Amino acid sequence: MIGAPSSEEYGAFYEKYVRLIPEVSIVELLEQQGKDVQALLAGLTEEQGNFRYEPGKWSLKEVMGHLNDNERIMINRLLRIARGDKLPQPGYDQDVLMQNNPFDSYTVAEIAEEHAAIRHSSLLLLKKLSPDAWLQTGVMSDYPASARAIAYIVAGHELHHLNIIKERYLAK
Repeated sequence: MIGAPSSEEYGAFYEKYVRLIPEVSIVELLEQQGKDVQALLAGLTEEQGNFRYEPGKWSLKEVMGHLNDNERIMINRLLRIARGDKLPQPGYDQDVLMQNNPFDSYTVAEIAEEHAAIRHSSLLLLKKLSPDAWLQTGVMSDYPASARAIAYIVAGHELHHLNIIKERYLAK
């Protein structure tokens, strides 16, 4: 098992996500998280998918679309760092990405299908990383980052948003 990253392996901004992750195999956690997301989405109606808990907030489908976009971007960064690419990985602006998003035109089933495909692809990569690859470091959003820290950030970011979904979107 690859242990949790140290705080020197990621920018302070990401601490809130990394600290959400228990001491378990990050790959097993991501596998289970993917199953949990599929179960959550399978139980949603289109009305629930389109729900916004306040005017101007993202719909539940937009939150899930954001998670899908984020995982694509973060796993690309992880791949490059794990393979030894030392070029800095730039940040991204989630608000810009969300300005032109199509997620409310998706069905809940389409959002679920996309999430499953992205997570499956991520897991195929992560399961084949060598111990040395997990420990590779680079620069992400102007901060040091290791491959393992990025995996923790992906899982923690999703957990953060799933908690919000449960508290604000589904707690009726």
